[in-house]
Amino acid sequence: MKEETERDLNEFVDAWQETTEKNKEVFLHFLEYLGQKKDVTLDFIPRPGLTYSLRAVHAKQKNKSLFVMVDVIEGEPRWLSICFYGDMITDPEEKGDSVPGGLLGEDAVCFDLEEKNELLIGYIKARLDEACQNAMSQ
Repeated sequence: MKEETERDLNEFVDAWQETTEKNKEVFLHFLEYLGQKKDVTLDFIPRPGLTYSLRAVHAKQKNKSLFVMVDVIEGEPRWLSICFYGDMITDPEEKGDSVPGGLLGEDAVCFDLEEKNELLIGYIKARLDEACQNAMSQ
């Protein structure tokens, strides 16, 4: 992550007051999980008042600019939307929402987390692993 980007991310996290929903905790969990993946680079794009996007790209990706986008959506309280390209994951339990053109103009599958949910977090982590693996050939 670039120094300026990392600074923006740290400022955002430091200013974020945790709520009973524990969405900050979940965001930090995904940040750490993605940060530990080999050959994955993270980017952070703040759009104050709208979203704060954590994006992950694999070094071997050629045709897509990311394999997952973890958005913090402004609201009371803030909540998370984790989006994948529809052709990069499966959703065997149909827990995600199909969003035509929803990820940089391409069809997406998004998982909304309004509060900490360990089962859904585990399910999303399996999708993260799947997308990261598929990103190497995309």
